[in-house]
Amino acid sequence: MHKHTIALVGAALLSGLPACVNLDEDVVTGLTPGSYGTQAVFESLVNASYEPLRSFYAQERGFTVTEFGTDIFTKGADGSFKYINDYTTQLNPTAQYVQDQWVDFYRAINTTNAAIDQAPAVVMDSALKARRVAEARFLRALYYFDLVQMYGPLTLTLHETKSATTEATRAPVDSVYDAIVADLQFAESILPAVQKDYGRATKGAAQHLLAKVYLTRIRDADSTADELAKRQAGDFANAADYAQRVINSGQYALLPRFKDVFDFANERNQEIIWSIQFTTDPLTTGAGNSGHLYFLAQYDVQPGMTRDVANGRPFKRFRPTWYLISLFDRTKDSRYDAQFTRAWYANNAANIPKGANGQPKFALGDTAVYVSTTDADTVLARTRPYKVFTPGAYVVPAKGAPYFDNMFPSLNKFNDPFRSSINETRGSRDFFVARLAETYLIAAEALMRDGRPAEGLPYINAVRRRAAIPGHETEMELTVGQLTLDEILNERARELTGEMQRWFDLVRTHSLVSRVKLYNPDGGPNIKAFHVLRPIPQIQIDRTSTPYAQNPGY
Repeated sequence: MHKHTIALVGAALLSGLPACVNLDEDVVTGLTPGSYGTQAVFESLVNASYEPLRSFYAQERGFTVTEFGTDIFTKGADGSFKYINDYTTQLNPTAQYVQDQWVDFYRAINTTNAAIDQAPAVVMDSALKARRVAEARFLRALYYFDLVQMYGPLTLTLHETKSATTEATRAPVDSVYDAIVADLQFAESILPAVQKDYGRATKGAAQHLLAKVYLTRIRDADSTADELAKRQAGDFANAADYAQRVINSGQYALLPRFKDVFDFANERNQEIIWSIQFTTDPLTTGAGNSGHLYFLAQYDVQPGMTRDVANGRPFKRFRPTWYLISLFDRTKDSRYDAQFTRAWYANNAANIPKGANGQPKFALGDTAVYVSTTDADTVLARTRPYKVFTPGAYVVPAKGAPYFDNMFPSLNKFNDPFRSSINETRGSRDFFVARLAETYLIAAEALMRDGRPAEGLPYINAVRRRAAIPGHETEMELTVGQLTLDEILNERARELTGEMQRWFDLVRTHSLVSRVKLYNPDGGPNIKAFHVLRPIPQIQIDRTSTPYAQNPGY
């Protein structure tokens, strides 16, 4: 399963000099004297600007800080970062993921800055150079966008840092967003609709991200009430405009069936606007896409089961909340059955339980484990020969009842059957950062919040109709009166489950605290208003000679 994409080999250094990379996937081990500022180095800097994406997207860190501690995922049996879900005092300025995220993305930003600063002196085809600068500015905008949502006011650096410095200040959120918008507008004006090298930023990717930025930036606007009201109106209109540019471009289309979007054999499909590539080549894939690990229940310790490649290596980190499970009307919505595994089939004859007659209770290939979505199946659990887990056992058990935080419906949209062994953690599945279904939901939300719900309704209904079980399309449609912010959040949960969106969505809509309190039994008791921002890393504060304020509450 070889993919001809941008090879992202090596890590960019804090000085801004990255390990060099070319598009033929040949590793270049160093820079020759006098090469700095040449086309080769400039291209390598741009290529290396993509590499830090893989430190966050499709990694445990990224999933943990975006899905954990929300209304749709809580902690499973294992993992070292449960405090992020539980909002305990361990979520503090010295927390590993808090610090690593800051360091990796500022390293990435410095690499983009180095490429952008060098560009005027580089002699090469002017149109190609402009496209590469646009890519670098797109990536810089993305890195800053993720950072500003997590940390709030932060250091805004738009030129390469070439030497060590201990001076830094926190720029207002408005200034950071202004820089993000400027970068993305530049990128949109230059980038082509399609790139020769799959995986490079495109016009559609810039437009999608602009729509999301405009939908988001109002939450921390440092403005008076009147200024904020005016800006909100403009931002919602802009978000709708850029989302509609993507939708109407003719470059993309919703696939007929939801489950086809995540077909591993068709991951470069019409719905994908921009994705991060992983390969089966250990030299080019880095840590790989590890999303296949974290959402799986521990099926391999159950009777009749053993671990195999097809079913995956279960890290049992992220357990769906009952709220998430209850969002799907399985009589008309295909998405629950399409993206959650609830049944496992016997693959180990050696541990199939035997009945009183000494015969195996079931055979290889028969159902061995079933996770039910209703406590009405308690009778089923008593009568079936296989193991049945009802919600009372894995969600909120009755007092004194057995509790199984290692067994639950397992999100399977990141499953990877092409791994080389049962314990291989590096997956080769691409990670979708932007897909058209989300663009439709952005358009619906932006138009609704801009006072035009009738115009927004067809966009959310297009996503819902696509998700319908055949014959139930009309039943899936909402009315204008049902198009509320809560319903949009519900729809985003159904459509984008596990896709590293949820924490951002809840913070953006000022609903993180209320929804975690309502729907996350582990995080709800501890979450506070200040948790809408992550703490500034202590290493940043300690290494800065000028005062660098910590976020409130930490």
